[in-house]
Amino acid sequence: MSTPEFRMIRLPLTKRTLTVARTERLSPHMQRVVLTGPELDGFQSPAPDDHIKLFFPNSHGQMVLPELSEQGPVYPQGQEPSPARDYTPRTFDPQTRELTIDFVLHGDGPATSWAAHAKPGSTLTIAGPRGSAVLEGMAPAGLILAGDETALPAIGRWLDEAPEGAAIRVLIEIPEAADQLPLKTATGIAVQWLVRGDKAPGQCLREAVAGLTVEAEQHVYWIACDSASTRQIRMDLEARGVPRQLIKAKGYWKRDGEA
Repeated sequence: MSTPEFRMIRLPLTKRTLTVARTERLSPHMQRVVLTGPELDGFQSPAPDDHIKLFFPNSHGQMVLPELSEQGPVYPQGQEPSPARDYTPRTFDPQTRELTIDFVLHGDGPATSWAAHAKPGSTLTIAGPRGSAVLEGMAPAGLILAGDETALPAIGRWLDEAPEGAAIRVLIEIPEAADQLPLKTATGIAVQWLVRGDKAPGQCLREAVAGLTVEAEQHVYWIACDSASTRQIRMDLEARGVPRQLIKAKGYWKRDGEA
């Protein structure tokens, strides 16, 4: 069995304006939006946890979009930029030109507001992915995925795209039991749902990972939740002897007041 490694693939950075084909409420806190359009020709998303930039109307309801450069986005001067947020492509079908994005609904931010009110015919501009970290090889005991509700699209892709017979253990923290979503089931895949309830974000996930039996080089770990919990889980795994190259930890959001 080859030594597992995350290999970076660089992709052309392209901006695309798409149209909403349909929407679906998947759970109390998850809204699915399916986008389509001819500009999806050539779209690529090789890794399960890829992210793309989504641009939303500013506080005046206007779309003020950047020009993309190697130094980052360049917005027109003197205008309020359109806010941008990172999301994982849940699925992409090049034959039908359909890109599916799942939105966690929380608070009243620009992404939540847009997704909650999106209807067929609405438009959305996206950019990316700029690069993909593709896992090559597999650890002897397989893969451990640990994330909260914001990581569900990526976790769904990990399971959908995993090699036949792969050993994968999944820990998912969600706000309430009704937020469970159908995920791929197969021999070797074990999914545990952790209902947060009144606990602090990330607490259930931290406790569950701390309870795992850790063998230093037996698993690849993929962690994604709030930044503080992600950092703590990574540090705890490293302290227990897991090599850093076998941990991919991504902070998907920040708690109120976190720098």
